[in-house]
Amino acid sequence: MIVLGIETSCDETAAAVVDSDRRIRSNVVLSQIDEHRPYGGVVPEIAARAHVEQIDGLIRRAMVEAELSFTELDGVAATAGPGLIGGVMVGLVTGKAIAAAIDRPLLAINHLEGHALTARLTDDLEFPYLLLLVSGGHCQLVLIEGLGRYRRLGTTIDDAVGEAFDKVAKMLGLDYPGGPAVQQAAERGDGDAISLPRPMVGRPGCDFSFSGLKTAVRRLLDNQPELRSEDVAAGFQTAVGDVMADRVGNAIEMARAIYPGVAHVVIAGGVAANSHLRQRLGRLCREQDLILVAPPPALCTDNGAMIAWAGVERLHAGLHDPLDAPARARWPLDPDAKPMPFAGKKA
Repeated sequence: MIVLGIETSCDETAAAVVDSDRRIRSNVVLSQIDEHRPYGGVVPEIAARAHVEQIDGLIRRAMVEAELSFTELDGVAATAGPGLIGGVMVGLVTGKAIAAAIDRPLLAINHLEGHALTARLTDDLEFPYLLLLVSGGHCQLVLIEGLGRYRRLGTTIDDAVGEAFDKVAKMLGLDYPGGPAVQQAAERGDGDAISLPRPMVGRPGCDFSFSGLKTAVRRLLDNQPELRSEDVAAGFQTAVGDVMADRVGNAIEMARAIYPGVAHVVIAGGVAANSHLRQRLGRLCREQDLILVAPPPALCTDNGAMIAWAGVERLHAGLHDPLDAPARARWPLDPDAKPMPFAGKKA
C-alpha cells in the first residue's frame, strides 16, 4: 500500500511517499522561513501564495525520488486542517485533483493526527500511548487510544509553547524562527543565572500557560537591560522544561489511571526538536519507568511523510473521504474536549 502525502497547513510546503512497510520513499520539504523572516512570523497571505507557486514542483519531485508513477499510488492524503485556511486549501485541492485524475481514494487528514501517528511510522509503536504535541500553534497532552480515538488530557489556556519561543527570541533580538535561535543562545548561557516563574507547576491537571512567562521575560529585560541574552534564553528554556515535566508528570498519572500498562510517552511537533526539552522529559520518563519516543527532528516539524503515513493507517482501516471534504481552520483531535477560549492559534 503506497500513499502520497501533501502538507500545506502553515509555512512548509511538503510532499512525501510512504508505504505500509513504513518505508519513506521520498520526503520533500520546502521551508518559507526566508519569506516570513522580515515580519518575525508567518504571514498567511504570503504562505498561501508560496504554496501555490511550489506545490506542483514539490509533488513531482517527491514522485521522481520515490521512483513511482501516479498510477502506482493506492491513495492520496492531504492535510485538511487545522491550519491557515488559505494554505490548507492549496494542498487539499491539489490532493483532490490528483485523486480524481488517477481514480484513487482521497484521505483528508487532520494535521494533528499526522503528528500523533508519526511514532507508529518511526518506531512501530502500539496503542495506547501518551502524546505531548508542542509547536508554534499547538500545546496539548493527548492519550492516543487507537486510530481515530484521541482523548485530550490537557492543553494551553493561552499561548502555545512554540509561540512563546518566537516571542522571547524577538525580545532578545535573536533570529527567526525563535525555537532554534533560543536553543542556540541557551547553550552559551547559564539557566540558573536568572529567576523566572513556572506557570501552572504544582497545580492539579495538565493544562499549560505561557503568557505569564513571556511577560516575566519582558519585565526582566526592561528592569535589567544589562543581562546577557544567553542567560535569559537559558533561563527561559529551563523554565519551559520544568513546566513541561510537571504537566507531563500529571498526565502520566491520568493516563495510567485509564490504561495501567501504558509504556510510552511520545513528543511531537516542531518544539519536540528542542534538545533540552527531550533531555528533561527523558529524565522524567526514566524516573517513571516509561520510554520516551522522540521521532527524528525532521519528522517532528511539519512534513509530508506524517500525512502520508496517517493516510496509510486510515486506508488500511478501510477509511477514505469524499472529494467534497472541507478545508478546516480549526479541527480538534478530541471533538469531545472542552474548548479553551484563548488557546492556540491553530488548535
